[in-house]
Amino acid sequence: MTDHHRTLHNRVLAEVGPAIAAGEYAPGAVLTLDRLAQRFGVSRTVAREAVRVLESMRMVVSRPRTGVRVRPQEEWSVFDPQLIRWRLAGPHRIAQLRSLTELRAAVEPPAAAFAARRAAREERERIVELNARMVATGRSGDLEAFLHLDIEFHRRILELSRNEMFAGLSGVVAEVLTGRTEYDLMPNLPRPEALRLHTHVAEAIGGGLADVAEAAMRAIVDEVVTALDAAEEPAAPSAAGSPAEGPGATARG
Repeated sequence: MTDHHRTLHNRVLAEVGPAIAAGEYAPGAVLTLDRLAQRFGVSRTVAREAVRVLESMRMVVSRPRTGVRVRPQEEWSVFDPQLIRWRLAGPHRIAQLRSLTELRAAVEPPAAAFAARRAAREERERIVELNARMVATGRSGDLEAFLHLDIEFHRRILELSRNEMFAGLSGVVAEVLTGRTEYDLMPNLPRPEALRLHTHVAEAIGGGLADVAEAAMRAIVDEVVTALDAAEEPAAPSAAGSPAEGPGATARG
C-alpha cells in the first residue's frame, strides 16, 4: 500500500470505525464499497482496504452480492486496542471503562502476586526503581511523563507474572490508562493515596511478598471502580453554588 492510499484508507477508517463502535450502524446494517467510495471520494480499492481492517476486528463481514454487514457487538474483537480506543471516544465511554476495569480486577492482582513469586531479584528491584520515578513525576505535575511511567509500571508487572496471557493484555491496560487521561477522567495531580498504593505494590513485589502485592493491586483497581461509580452520578451543586468535583476527580491507577 502506498503512503497516499494508506492516508486515504485511514481517513475512511477513522470515521466509519468509530461510528460502528458508537452504535450508529445497527447490527446487520449494510455498507457497500460503492457507497463508501462515493461518500469519502476514494476509490473502491481504498474503501476495500478500510473494510478489510474492520473485518480483521470482526466488526463487519463481507459477502459476495450481499455487501458489507455490521456484526453484532458480541462478535467484535473486543481486545483490539484500536476498537477500545474508538469505544472510549464514543458515547458509552464509562461502560467501556467499567468492563475494562473489571478485566483488570480479574488479572492485575494475581499478576502482581505472580511477579513477586516468579521474577528475578534484579527485575523486582527495577519495579521499585520505576515506581520511585513514577511517584516523583506524579508529584511534579508532569502528567504526560507520569502516564508513560504508569503504563510501563503495569506492563512490566503483567510481563513479570510469567503468564503469556496476562502479558498479552498489556496493550489493553495501556489503552485504559491513556483513555482515562485523554478524556479528563483523571485528577490534575495523581492522588496521594493512589501513589501510595502503587508504592505498596512495588515494595511488595520487590520483597517477594506475593499476598501483599496482590492485595495492594486489588486496592488500586477497587479505587478506580469507586471513582467510575462517582463519575456516573450527576454532579451535585456545592455549598457555594458551583458544580462539585466531576469526573476529573477519578483516581489514577
